[in-house]
Order: sequence, then structure tokens, then C-alpha cells
Amino acid sequence: MTATDRYLTEYIAWLSVEKGRSPATIEAYRRDIDGFRRWMGKHKLTVNSVRDARFEQYFNELRSAGQAESSIARAMSSVRGWFGFMVDEGHLASDPTARLKGGHRGRTLPKPLGEEEVVALLDSVPHESPSDLRDRALLELLYDTGARVSEAVGIDLSDLDFDEELIMVTGKGSKQRLVPMGATLRAVLEDYLGAGGRSEIPNSKKGTRLFLNARGGPLTRQGIDLIIHKRALSAGIEHSRISAHVFRHSCATHMLAHGADIRVVQELLGHASIATTQIYTAVSVTSLQREYRNAHPRALE
Repeated sequence: MTATDRYLTEYIAWLSVEKGRSPATIEAYRRDIDGFRRWMGKHKLTVNSVRDARFEQYFNELRSAGQAESSIARAMSSVRGWFGFMVDEGHLASDPTARLKGGHRGRTLPKPLGEEEVVALLDSVPHESPSDLRDRALLELLYDTGARVSEAVGIDLSDLDFDEELIMVTGKGSKQRLVPMGATLRAVLEDYLGAGGRSEIPNSKKGTRLFLNARGGPLTRQGIDLIIHKRALSAGIEHSRISAHVFRHSCATHMLAHGADIRVVQELLGHASIATTQIYTAVSVTSLQREYRNAHPRALE
């Protein structure tokens, strides 16, 4: 499997698991992207070498071949979505589709969980088995640090500094940053790493990763998604509303709602540009407007 094959596989999995797209929609995305990949191969281009003018050339060729504008618009959206995903995941340094006219990826505001929902979900995880302790530590880490799912699976035991209450997280482009270990997160990590927790998982002494699966291997992104869905179901939360990204969104939105400086949140989340962090400001403003309309006696006059 080539790197490009892997990027497409990851994107399709992301669309299915985290975005909840239907099989028919996913198959349409795959066909659109495969068509563009074949065209790149014909012109000896790669995802790293293709430039914005080439995209215009490709879609103009589709027009010349008689494809309907609606089909072309969908293909644009599919290709832009894939390249945007590769940028978000750190596979590409910049998005060559940024200047492409039409087919824009709509910027949908994240839908964070309410603070009460987060508390209910975390508190619903029992403390009975090694997997319970692992799952509570994992969910607490995702919410407390805002770590990406790819960052959470990559945390090693050596990345934890309990003396300084810090965690080393490796993000996009292998960039490392330190994130705080709050009191609650420290407590649940200590529970997981103590007697009856991680050490009870088979083969746990053979690996260095913090989070392990039931066989003692490193927990994967897909494994985390399954854990989140299972725990959400147990807590009575609709599993389609929640993913690792939702924990990240919730962390940022709740911090901003409680007065955190946007640049602090930018540093915590590992955003290269503050413009990305400002999305969460918009979420906070949206929540403020909703609460204002619901609560102020003159808001709807």
C-alpha cells in the first residue's frame, strides 16, 4: 500500500466513523477521488507535487467530457475534502485546493457536548476492571487536554511527568508540545497505572504505549472510537454525536466559555494558526446567543 493509498483509507474511515457518512455517500467520495488519482497518475503527479492550476485543468476536462455541473461540484467537494484532511492530519504542509473556485468544504461549527454531559459520561465509567480504568483515563485525557486522537494513541509512558504534572504530546509534523495534567486527570492516570490497571493487561510489560488494547498491543484510532461509542451508549448519549474530535471541541469551547485566553487554547490544542482556534470562539458566541435568546426577557421582542 502506497502512502497515498493509506491517506485515502484513513479519510474514508474518518468519513465513516467520525462524520457518520452513509455507505452510498462514502462510495461516491471514493469514486470521485479515485478518478482524480487516476488523472494524477496519467500526468505523473503526486499529492505533494500537484498545484492549484492542475485542479482547474482536471475539472475543465470533466466539463469538456460532458459531465454535469452537479457531478463536477460534488467531485470538487470530494477532492477538496480529501486534501483538507491530509493537511489536517499533517500529511501535507499546505492545501493546494485552497484557491480552487467552487466545491468548498463547508465550515461547519463543531457541536460540543454540554459540560453536564461530559461529567455524566466520565462519571458513568465504573472502576471495576483494567479496561474500565483505561477507558476513564483515556476519556479524561481527551477532554482535559484536547489532544487529537492520533496524539492520544502515540503517548508513551515516558511522556508522563507526574512531578511537573505535564504530558508530552507529539502532534502534526512530529511537533511536540507540553500540555498540563490537571488534578482529575492525574488521579485517573495514577489509578490506571496502579495495581489492577494497566499491569493486568496481557503483555503490558512488553510495550511502552500508555493506552493498550485487551491483547496488550497499542490502542488504535479505531479502538478509541469503539471505546467512545461503547461508553456513550452506557451513559445514554447518542453515539453518533460523539467522537474523539468532539472531546477536543468540547475542551476548547468550555475553556473559552470560562474565560480562557484564545492564545492559551491555541497552544493547548497545538494549532499552528490562531484562525483555527477562532472557530471555537464562534461556537462560544453561538452558545451565548442561544442562552441570551432563551433567558433575556426582551431578547425576542
